[in-house]
Amino acid sequence: MKNNNLKQKIMKKNMGKVDKMLRLIVAMIIGVLYFNNSIHGVLGTILIVLAIVFVITSFVRFCPLYLPFGMNTCDNKAEK
Repeated sequence: MKNNNLKQKIMKKNMGKVDKMLRLIVAMIIGVLYFNNSIHGVLGTILIVLAIVFVITSFVRFCPLYLPFGMNTCDNKAEK
């Protein structure tokens, strides 16, 4: 039971709608630039990995980097 409470506390939604949309837009732009060969090489690989992370965190609505800073971009209590 204690492990389940810890998981709920850690995976609590901390990303609002605006943050989610911005991440998806940035991920799409990076994807288009990558597949048009505007960015390539090591930079292209790093940016495409970042875009994948942005898409995953957008759908989960949880960003682990927000935890140490206590950030929460949710608009209201209903989104949590």
